[in-house]
Amino acid sequence: MRILTFAVSSLALAFWLAAAAPGAEEKMAEPQYSADGQMLHPSGYREWIFVGSSLGMGYTEGAPKGPATFHNIYLQPQAYRSYAATGKFPDKTMLVMEVLTPGTNASINKQGQFEDQFIGIEVAVKDESRWAEKWAYINFIGRNRVPLAQSAPFKKEQCWNCHNEHGAADNVFVQFYPVLREARRQAAGVAGDAAGRPAGAR
Repeated sequence: MRILTFAVSSLALAFWLAAAAPGAEEKMAEPQYSADGQMLHPSGYREWIFVGSSLGMGYTEGAPKGPATFHNIYLQPQAYRSYAATGKFPDKTMLVMEVLTPGTNASINKQGQFEDQFIGIEVAVKDESRWAEKWAYINFIGRNRVPLAQSAPFKKEQCWNCHNEHGAADNVFVQFYPVLREARRQAAGVAGDAAGRPAGAR
């Protein structure tokens, strides 16, 4: 019995070591498409790396069009590690942005705001074999907040141009994601603003 127990334990240890060995990393989730070329709604992204959050950000001057919303950004773990090491995002990278309404005066909360109702997601996706510009930006929020099972990219002038001009690294607004800035700084020994911190930030 002891010999059998030892054999089973050794086999389990061997499987564990094989899973933990270099090169055994789980394959990166990739964007999927419908027959007519629309991107399918990604799944499982809440198990990815959370790289940043914002409230009410907008890229144009003037009064906002509606109430401020929270944005949470998720990135595949493999893309996160690749960016930290190289300063660029690998092909098939997806940055998923959750959009949520703000809440206040609920339960015991008497001040400040919290994330309340889920609205939907938008996705930045890098697919070099599909788009000449490499990156595309896709909205999966349908009418009345009904999630879209598939969707086509925004037109180039709606998103890509702005990301290309203002994104701190590889068409991505890394300047707003301290998790990515710090990962890159630690991996490359980049100091201070050179890591992509927003100009004028304190």
